[in-house]
Amino acid sequence: MSASRIPDPVAAPGERASTAEPGGSPEVPFDSPGRSDSSGGARVRALDAVRGLAVCGILLVNIPQITQMRNGPEPGVYVPAEHWLQLLVQQRFFPVFSFLFGLSFAIFLDGAARRASLPRVVLLRRMAALGVLGALHQFLQPGEALLPYAIVGIVVLLPASWLPRVLVLLAGVLGTVAAVSLTHGGTSLLPGLFLLGLATARYGVHNRFDRPNATVALVFVLSLAAAAPLLYWQSGDIVRNSYSHGAVAAGLLLASAYVTGLLLLLRTRVGPAVSALLEPLGRMALTNYLTATLLVVALAPVLGLPHSLRFGPALALAAGIIGVQVLWSRWWLRRFRYGPFEWLWRCVTWWSPVSPRGTG
Repeated sequence: MSASRIPDPVAAPGERASTAEPGGSPEVPFDSPGRSDSSGGARVRALDAVRGLAVCGILLVNIPQITQMRNGPEPGVYVPAEHWLQLLVQQRFFPVFSFLFGLSFAIFLDGAARRASLPRVVLLRRMAALGVLGALHQFLQPGEALLPYAIVGIVVLLPASWLPRVLVLLAGVLGTVAAVSLTHGGTSLLPGLFLLGLATARYGVHNRFDRPNATVALVFVLSLAAAAPLLYWQSGDIVRNSYSHGAVAAGLLLASAYVTGLLLLLRTRVGPAVSALLEPLGRMALTNYLTATLLVVALAPVLGLPHSLRFGPALALAAGIIGVQVLWSRWWLRRFRYGPFEWLWRCVTWWSPVSPRGTG
């Protein structure tokens, strides 16, 4: 059985997947209740699992940043955990979230168009609310993602929403190639990846994530094969090579391999178990993203992480937070349709009260 389009086991008991209320359409990556199909079909649950994987990876990146652990290896000092984080995690999950942001932007806009006479005004209010939340979050985590996502979403995605999909795809490819060629990644990747996600939704590719597809397997193999030599090169001089054009390219390729690899894994016998762990994290991505910061700020001093090289305890903290959030998300979503911050964001988006159970 597919792990992507089956009845939702974490919905509230007796809850129907209704789209009658304002905001019943799917959301940008930090908020993913409701349907994920712009045609009103069944939820594409694989997207929630991918989003949940990204939540886990982003936490591994954010802990050293929040706690001001040593920023990058120093010559002559080898810390295995830090080395592998640089190689396998750093710049690898940010592209996944960015791509999903553009994809879900298009899905939300399509849903809003069925419910509001001025859907882009609704979307503009949504981006503005995200920006305010991001600005507040900056006090706890400088360099966080919400604020730049909101700004680039308004400046790039809103105008692009009027363009033909072929132009959106072309602009996404060119923007991504330019960012890899001319910069060292980071926020410069946002416009291109946002547009690639928008184009993916416009072409309806995400609606085929739940079907056995040789193309997904081919992309996985090609991404992994192309990333391997870049990772080998980066590993040879991790200090210098982690902040280079090659590292940015390796990050994009490995991100592609992670996403397609997960999609393939979801179709195996272990797929339901993997899905049960990752989907709740993805459905409450905004809540989990923000509460993870609060937990890290509170617990990092107890573990002696600030300004340290204690990557072992940092990884243990990440595992503990993820475990708690999986349990918390599953418990919450059995009772409510939206996570706490997802619900608040939805109310602001539609500027009207929305039932947290999604029933009206």
